[in-house]
Amino acid sequence: MRDVGATDKPVADVGLIGAEHGRGGVELGSNRAMAATPDTTDARLTELEIKASYAEDQIDQLNQAIYRQQQQIDLLLREVAGLRRQLPEGSTPVLASLRDELPPHY
Repeated sequence: MRDVGATDKPVADVGLIGAEHGRGGVELGSNRAMAATPDTTDARLTELEIKASYAEDQIDQLNQAIYRQQQQIDLLLREVAGLRRQLPEGSTPVLASLRDELPPHY
């Protein structure tokens, strides 16, 4: 759909504002029609599909990593529970203060 009053003539490709007064000027970009063409729409759609595909792959990899980590956590919890069962009944683990222990290099 075209705007009312739109012409086929480009307004100005590149110009300088302020140059006529001797002040360096500011360069302007093209002022041609900004409507999306089918080629640019297809390219943008393809780019978005590629990004979505990469995002899906990344999500799958993260899900697999989380699953493996949860399996490791479950295994460690079972091992800790087994070690607690091996402690003699009625005994409490001796927790010494780390400040009382000297590092091996002293």
